[in-house]
Amino acid sequence: MGKTEYDAIVVGSGPNGLAAAITLQQAGCSVLLIEGKDTLGGGMRSEALTLPGFTHDVCSAIHPLAIASPFFSKLPLEKHGLRYILPDIAAAHPLEDGSEAFLDMSLDVTARALRRDEQAYRHLIKPVVDTWPYMAEDVLGPLSIPRHPMAMARFGIHALRSAKAISRRFATPQGKGLWAGMAAHGIQPLSNLSSAAIGLVLMANAHLKGWPVPVGGSQSIANALVSYFKSLGGAIQTGFFVRSLRDLPASKAVLLDVTPRQLLQIAGHTFSSLYTWQLQRYRYGMGVFKIDWALNGPVPFTAPACRIAGTVHLGNTFDEIAQSEYETSTGRHADKPFVLLAQQSVFDPTRAPAGHHTAWAYCHVPHGSTRDMTEAIEKQVERFAPGFRDRIIARHTMNTVQMHEHNPNYIGGDINGGVIDLGQLFTRPALRLSPYRTSAKGIYICSSSTPPGGGVHGMCGFHAARRALSDIF
Repeated sequence: MGKTEYDAIVVGSGPNGLAAAITLQQAGCSVLLIEGKDTLGGGMRSEALTLPGFTHDVCSAIHPLAIASPFFSKLPLEKHGLRYILPDIAAAHPLEDGSEAFLDMSLDVTARALRRDEQAYRHLIKPVVDTWPYMAEDVLGPLSIPRHPMAMARFGIHALRSAKAISRRFATPQGKGLWAGMAAHGIQPLSNLSSAAIGLVLMANAHLKGWPVPVGGSQSIANALVSYFKSLGGAIQTGFFVRSLRDLPASKAVLLDVTPRQLLQIAGHTFSSLYTWQLQRYRYGMGVFKIDWALNGPVPFTAPACRIAGTVHLGNTFDEIAQSEYETSTGRHADKPFVLLAQQSVFDPTRAPAGHHTAWAYCHVPHGSTRDMTEAIEKQVERFAPGFRDRIIARHTMNTVQMHEHNPNYIGGDINGGVIDLGQLFTRPALRLSPYRTSAKGIYICSSSTPPGGGVHGMCGFHAARRALSDIF
């Protein structure tokens, strides 16, 4: 091999690409980070999508796993401009009868508000809260011998079950509904095995560190990570889409923050036939249809907790949400889709002009759908916030095709980098001793298509970089 220009090259500047680049640079490697867009950040971008003065998060908005990440939490990101706001109520869940449930930062407050389901909630969530600090790195990493096997075993007993099975622990519509909204973040039918895992993780981390809103938008997280990477001496090139490994300077290692489809396009000519076959069989999941609104006032939710929650889950009962997710997974569009709504400007006044607000929402749709879900989503919001439509002064929408155009990793609108069901939970993107190694020496995949999957936590990139450091450096 000839003289290398860099020790490592990282392609893609989403949270995982940035985490990989930082990990390698911290270890003393010379790293070049390449981004196809002119703006760094991947799913952490913020833009004025509707009107001047309104800042909208293009993809990710609320970041429980960013503040809980074992990697990001150890970085001096506050010194590089990152500030979080922590709503006391992380998420709220209104029901059509006017009642509500909510996820407060306090476990006691959340449990007591569930009344008849108080003990059921405590018994389910408190053990996860108590043991999360010991098992976070195991849960947010590849399959391996756990550092704390008893804690992981207790977590796994519930996490590997279906959300539907766990819902039977709750007696009230409020308890069941709150649980359904949490589990539905997994973007799969709630009857699937392991669909309970994401709900447990999100609820526990609300009580540990909250669901934060980054001041100024999700771009602030990316900017802080980029600033820290540069402070370590890292090099960056933007506006360059990598089509093939032949496009890259010489290096000892290449880490690609891409999904299996792009990995095959860029580096497939170097892979074994078995690895290529495995990547070709990789399954992508449901897509999303997203709306950003500029508003002349806050969302007028009827339920009080919803007006002061960072996130609001709109789907009424467990059965209604489960039906919506099941229909979508089978290629149909739900008449009453489950809607995830964030209202960042309630807490962060930098997001909108004085007296105005922003709101961000999406629903799940079939993979590759081009149907306009604006009416269906706004009907769901209006259902729990009468008068909402009267406050809309502008909107911006993105279907699955447009989501994919904005971020090539969102294949068919899939923001998770592939289905995270039991079949791909431990084998993403292929069944190998290390999921981050490809079959070609020196080439690694570090995207959300590897464990632990989607979310702004950087752990896929961190683990991939650690693998490369062990193998090569």
